[in-house]
Amino acid sequence: GGAPPACLTCAPDNRTRCGTCNTGYMLSQGLCKPEVAESTDHYIGFETDLQDLEMKYLLQKTDRRIEVHAIFISNDMRLNSWFDPSWRKRMLLTLKSNKYKSSLVHMILGLSLQICLTKNSTLEPVLAVYINPFGGSHSESWFMPVNENSFPDWERTKLDLPLQCYNWSLTLGNKWKTFFETVHIYLRSRIKSNGPNGNESIYYEPLEFIDPSRNLGYMKINNIQVFGYSMHFDPEAIRDLILQLDYPYTQGSQDSALLQLLEIRDRVNKLSPPGQRRLDLFSCLLRHRLKLSTSEVVRIQSALQAFNAKLPNTVDYDTTKLCS
Repeated sequence: GGAPPACLTCAPDNRTRCGTCNTGYMLSQGLCKPEVAESTDHYIGFETDLQDLEMKYLLQKTDRRIEVHAIFISNDMRLNSWFDPSWRKRMLLTLKSNKYKSSLVHMILGLSLQICLTKNSTLEPVLAVYINPFGGSHSESWFMPVNENSFPDWERTKLDLPLQCYNWSLTLGNKWKTFFETVHIYLRSRIKSNGPNGNESIYYEPLEFIDPSRNLGYMKINNIQVFGYSMHFDPEAIRDLILQLDYPYTQGSQDSALLQLLEIRDRVNKLSPPGQRRLDLFSCLLRHRLKLSTSEVVRIQSALQAFNAKLPNTVDYDTTKLCS
């Protein structure tokens, strides 16, 4: 009786109705209906009201309203000071909010730097950017595939200053936005030289030159800004959900906690950078924002996978591990 596969048993007084339901369904007036996770907004926010065009405009204007106040840290250089760029320089922009502002997570929408070169400089900046989604060590950051497979490229604009100064901006916007806690920027330089025909440019790594006198010029970076926004995050509420996996409050509260966690997992992982497989950002969130041990993270992930496998028409996806 009833309507399989939703029904687990029939109603004792009426064989055409359900008495109890299979996992993933709830009983409503004798019929089993799919359970739907409630909104996850209570636990973590994902949305901004900014539309693409508005965001593009704010980024172009480097508008203060979407500037995130990240701390600049570098042992290799100081902002607004000239330095010799022929060796690799490392810079960090970090929020440290997993220490001080545990009730927020942050999205990066874009990055902008102002770089100046001395007049006859032969050196050209080359930037590599890595992102730590929720904190952790540098080995837990992913490399931004700038200008690969439709990922945005740096846009450069010459500034009206006596020096050779350029604004470098990278606009991720809604399409490529993602979580960030720390941005690692590596600056390498390459030497620009005229090709054999005189009209095209060839680039060399500075260290290829035996003759360091070819590494001419100095560079300075006037400012670096991260653009983005912060969102509500309630670590305690997520901890409560996790507790219900072991100690359910009521019959069915375990299933609803699993559904909520699945929904959060999938929405967090959806904000992965482009690639063959999604990064497991959800584990990074558990590790660095809920401070869970590796074994706890593994246990939660396998509980979610087992539950997901029982749900009707769901597809699980493989992820690449990022945070140990």
